[in-house]
Amino acid sequence: MEKILVCDDDRDIAAAVKIYLNAEGYGVVTAYNGDEAIAALKADPDISLALLDIMMPGRDGISTLSELRGFSNVPVIFLTAKGEDTDKILGLNVGADDYVTKPFNPTELTARVRSALRRYTSLGSRKPSEPDVYENGGLTLDDRSKRVTVDGRAVNLTKTEYAILLLFMKNRGRTYSPADIYREVWDLPSPGADNTVAVHIRHLREKIEINPAEPRYIRVLWGYGYIMD
Repeated sequence: MEKILVCDDDRDIAAAVKIYLNAEGYGVVTAYNGDEAIAALKADPDISLALLDIMMPGRDGISTLSELRGFSNVPVIFLTAKGEDTDKILGLNVGADDYVTKPFNPTELTARVRSALRRYTSLGSRKPSEPDVYENGGLTLDDRSKRVTVDGRAVNLTKTEYAILLLFMKNRGRTYSPADIYREVWDLPSPGADNTVAVHIRHLREKIEINPAEPRYIRVLWGYGYIMD
């Protein structure tokens, strides 16, 4: 049974989310503030995904995730009461993988959880006909060890960044629109995908490009999307 951390200072919301996830067969660990969430993630290595409320008193979701990313790459979905793009982009900037806006539909929430878990589980699988190592210039991705190097230097990617890079490394020369990338990586319908994808690609470029403003690997074809030559 996969285990999910639910952190929300509103205990009624945390209890409701626990009911939804238990009904889908997931184990749930609850926390009610950022400190409790950090402690739970450090204490329980079996937690597969975290749902974090952004607006919490004391340590909010943003600072909680910033500390979390120092010791864990567990996928994180933010729960936010605001529908504003600034909150969503801020969450993505600090390493969130996805977000759900309150009040949320339980079906949408569980769909995003399933998608995130499926995405990260798939990163550990490989078809026998596929290669272990993909190379493009000085960029190397070893899909067996999940190790990425640029000119011999190891870079540390989040799992979403890794999934995006793997998509491009497997399909060099193919153009992907933001909606295409969102469907391939998040495995969900893609309304409003542009900002989410753009933020993740910007972070990916900062890690693999010598000059992110003049990328060598993942380029924009204006009006069409992104391409890896």
